[in-house]
Amino acid sequence: MVTTWWSPQLNALLGGLVVAAGAWLAWDSFSPWEVFLVAGGVAAFLIWQGRTIGLVWAWATLLLGLESLAWPIVTMVQLRSTTTEPTDEQLGTILSAVLAGLVSAVFWITFSYGFFKRAGQPITASSADATGNNPPAPQSGQHAQEQVTPTTSRSDRRRH
Repeated sequence: MVTTWWSPQLNALLGGLVVAAGAWLAWDSFSPWEVFLVAGGVAAFLIWQGRTIGLVWAWATLLLGLESLAWPIVTMVQLRSTTTEPTDEQLGTILSAVLAGLVSAVFWITFSYGFFKRAGQPITASSADATGNNPPAPQSGQHAQEQVTPTTSRSDRRRH
């Protein structure tokens, strides 16, 4: 009973810390109180939405992906507020933010999609049972080597 209570909630708190760290890295002008508020708000959201550990991390990785998408925009706005004409170094910073942000966003949103997709599937005992690829059990009185499998190849028909 204890594990059913604390497991999604603990993961929601950890997910809130991860998303808050991502926000701190993206905006890099957050004070510790703002990071604490982001962590608390995200943790509350994850507790509200995440009924299972998989859903908690699905939402957390989706939020990380959205942060990664916002990172280049925030970088451009920050540089635009300091100067009207960016220098070559600032343009390089924008380019690296755009490239890294898009790659990170694609990664985290794809990861999130996999978590959401997995959360929507029923839980099975094993992956072999879920796919239905189990070989048929031998019938009584016959061994697996003695079973005849039908073929459609002409060369196989001639040999028998």
